[in-house]
Amino acid sequence: MATTNIWQQFKALIPEGVRIVATITANNGNGTSQATLRDGSVITVKGESISSGQRAFIQDGEIKSTAPSLAQYEVEV
Repeated sequence: MATTNIWQQFKALIPEGVRIVATITANNGNGTSQATLRDGSVITVKGESISSGQRAFIQDGEIKSTAPSLAQYEVEV
């Protein structure tokens, strides 16, 4: 009798690591880029696939893909 662990199946659907959206401010020319977060802090991330001025998804300190430029709202609950 084979059993499946439903919790493990559920966890497989969720990507690991933290994903954030940042604006790329500069490509450094050495395989890294400068990115500005929503709170104004600047971080250095791996990758130069996104040009300066565009938004990007950053996961585990690396550029993963381009993020859409959508309106942003904060709601207090």
